[in-house]
Amino acid sequence: MIRIVKATVADLKSITEIAHKTWPLTYGEILSPAQLEYMLNAFYSDAALRANIENGHEFIFAKEADTILGFASFEHHYEDGNTTKIHKIYILPETQGKGIGKLLIDSVAQFAKENNATTLLLNVNRFNKALTFYQKLGFEIIEAIDIELEYGYLMEDYVMEKRI
Repeated sequence: MIRIVKATVADLKSITEIAHKTWPLTYGEILSPAQLEYMLNAFYSDAALRANIENGHEFIFAKEADTILGFASFEHHYEDGNTTKIHKIYILPETQGKGIGKLLIDSVAQFAKENNATTLLLNVNRFNKALTFYQKLGFEIIEAIDIELEYGYLMEDYVMEKRI
């Protein structure tokens, strides 16, 4: 049985390992190898993840027995509103298509409701195949944004939201 458990600072290595397993498959056709490496190092270093937690991000795992299948991170009261922002959600490639992503999103929605949120918000790369997954779950595109990173790298995202 798959269960949702809260992650702690002690679990940062597991989060990084999942990111390093999923990102090459998720973004390998979208980003250059150099940008992929840069972003993994920038977003999934121990220091970056600790800063996320210090800034109010919560992490949850989908686990089966002792195996972590995927994770999500989210922030309640995003920009001081009634919104919970999903910052990260990644499922191990070999376990995708089994409802784990939906389970994580549903769990975030439940935590969001418990924190008086009325909306879920997330960013997704405009070329990411997960876009249709989010649309099937009821997320709608509300904006296209470009986020400039160092070295001239660019994140080309859609901002999506879902009322809960």
